[in-house]
Amino acid sequence: MLVLGLVIGFPLLGFLVLLAFGKRIGDPGAGWVGTIAIALSFVAAVVTWILLLSKHAGQRTQVLRLFQWIHAGGFHVNITFRADPLSVVMMLFVTGVAALIHLYSIGYMKRDARFHQFFVYLNLFVFSMLVLVTANNLPLTFLGWEGVGACSYWLISFWFERPSAASAGKKAFIINRIGDMGFMLGTFLVFENLHSVSYSQVLPAAHRLPAGTAEAIALLFFLAAAGKSAQLPLFTWLLDAMEGPTPVSALIHAATMVTAGVYLMARLSPILALAHAASTTIAIIGVVTAFVAAMAATSQTDIKKIVAFSTVSQLGYMMLGIGTGAYVAAIFLMVTHAFYKALIFLSSGSVIHSLDSEQSIRRMGALAKLMPITAWTMIIAWLSIAGVPPFSGFFSKGSILEDAFGRNELLWVVGVVTALLTAYYMGRLVFVVFYGKPRWQEVTKGHEPHESPRIMTIPLIVLAVAAAVAGLLNLPYSGLRFLHNWLSPVFGSALVSYHLSASEKVLLPATDAVVALLGVVIAWRLWRNHSERKALEPTVLLKGWYLDSFYDRTFARGGTALAKFGDRVVDPTIIDGAVGGVAWLFRWVGGLGRKVQSGLVRSYLLIMVGGIVVMLAYVLVSAAR
Repeated sequence: MLVLGLVIGFPLLGFLVLLAFGKRIGDPGAGWVGTIAIALSFVAAVVTWILLLSKHAGQRTQVLRLFQWIHAGGFHVNITFRADPLSVVMMLFVTGVAALIHLYSIGYMKRDARFHQFFVYLNLFVFSMLVLVTANNLPLTFLGWEGVGACSYWLISFWFERPSAASAGKKAFIINRIGDMGFMLGTFLVFENLHSVSYSQVLPAAHRLPAGTAEAIALLFFLAAAGKSAQLPLFTWLLDAMEGPTPVSALIHAATMVTAGVYLMARLSPILALAHAASTTIAIIGVVTAFVAAMAATSQTDIKKIVAFSTVSQLGYMMLGIGTGAYVAAIFLMVTHAFYKALIFLSSGSVIHSLDSEQSIRRMGALAKLMPITAWTMIIAWLSIAGVPPFSGFFSKGSILEDAFGRNELLWVVGVVTALLTAYYMGRLVFVVFYGKPRWQEVTKGHEPHESPRIMTIPLIVLAVAAAVAGLLNLPYSGLRFLHNWLSPVFGSALVSYHLSASEKVLLPATDAVVALLGVVIAWRLWRNHSERKALEPTVLLKGWYLDSFYDRTFARGGTALAKFGDRVVDPTIIDGAVGGVAWLFRWVGGLGRKVQSGLVRSYLLIMVGGIVVMLAYVLVSAAR
């Protein structure tokens, strides 16, 4: 499987070329080098898929071993990559969507002072993600895991001249360290019980894990996934990540970083299948995250923060699928989400680009006539994420909700309400930004907004087509469940199958369609001629339930106050006091010794005589007894 090496190698080669010669190549050459590197990686991924497709379903796992990485006693780790149906799906949409984002970035980042450096980071980002999804062992996965974390830090804070951007990068990096602790502890537990960290050995042997150990491993890895995939209570970093350039937001939200946590949980499905309590916990946290984020999105005024909360909500749906054992449905939603979320972000970036970096939707309006391609592609993305049939979200989100209904009706109810909110808040975005009255005159200072150049609109059109038709990947009809048939050998017995009656199989999709259309209609009635409705935009939702403020006051400011207390009280009083007390004690003892060692012979003689007298007295008293 040398072609698998090309999938990973092309982004690495692009990174090295840009690192060495990017500044000399300049704008737009550096952008084209980075884009071509990712495009070639996509071609190699397609070839990998074709090669696996030609094999029997049970033989679609190929391993590429390069060299030994770690050898310490009985602990052995190799640099080994894995091509199987799950990793191929990840490779295809990661490289495909990333290539379009790279192409878009050539226009978006034009004339930026660090143009070449931006593409250095982008290529390294994609390389790290590919290492993560193709690694054949947990330590190598962790290497890619940390790679995407480091790249997200550099890209979120790319415009580090702005204090808010610098802080956002640090915040993302620090919060994800919490999840990393779960990843490492989970890996230690796996090795302790199964004596291996290789997926080729761990996954087939997962059934040997004691029930309690499987629960602990599942929860620890979910902690890691909650950090990367922005689940409660660790999603606040993803909102501040909007400080980075819009293509970065698209790459993080659609093709890299946040999808890593969902992938990790799907990869460890044999362990999750044994951990029933952990799976229930994952499902509950997922659906609550989806609802909480969707509610917050209904009141945001920053176009990118609306989309950011939307991503958190959609990731919650994916975790709901993971928790209910619907792993194929979770991956299906991940793929369709990659298309329409990249499209939403890039369309938003097109608007921001046209309005001189303005991001408040209240300073937009009536842009549909001036930016028709951006408007129509955003509408397609809206209908897709809302789940309006026949767009892709209807099928992918519907698969999640059907399995949630089979597991627990309450999970389904919360999921359906969240779907209504999704159609509504995205409709609010579309109507306020593209329709109503123009409110951008002060922003543009007299000149009209205009459509973005073709190098930015071509990726929009391609993504719009993909978002519209991606549901064809896994239609819920016999013989048309292509993705399910492709991924089933990976998940095997871990896949949970819920029996639904004939009426439920009709009513559930019908409910999904009605709810999506209802959300569209509500948004149209409320927002087609309005840009602000205070009653529908409460401060608690605008502030994201004050969760970030709570963290700031409790941990950030609380930690600062604790550090100051330590500096002003603990260090000088207790620590310095203890050290000073020891010094005083020795000084006092030394003073006593100094009195004894006076240097006067008559004093020494007196002490000696006194000692002799005491000894004689002791002997005489003892003899008298």
